[in-house]
Amino acid sequence: MSEDRGLRDRVVREGEEAIGKLAQELLDNPVVTKALSGAFETRERAMRAQELAMGALNLPSASDLERLTRRLRSVSQRLEGIEDGLDRLEQRIEGLGASSAIEQRLAAIEEKLDAVAKPA
Repeated sequence: MSEDRGLRDRVVREGEEAIGKLAQELLDNPVVTKALSGAFETRERAMRAQELAMGALNLPSASDLERLTRRLRSVSQRLEGIEDGLDRLEQRIEGLGASSAIEQRLAAIEEKLDAVAKPA
């Protein structure tokens, strides 16, 4: 069983080396490099032409939608931050209101105590 595994590992390693050499030779080949460059340039021109056509039809392109999505995500994150800040502010205001109510009750108790302590 270990012999099978060793053979398999050797075949995989040699296959990876062969694929690596082939890829390097293809990248070093000026004809392949020129063909790849041409394909990428053609792709870029097609994308620009598509964007122009979509713009002429007053339709959003894929890049327009991507920018809009990123912007919407940014606005959403900012809005969440604002909501968190408002929640904290509301809690502080409620806390202040509660202490104010306590102060009013204490003042009322003090008045009653003063009224009881001072005979009329």
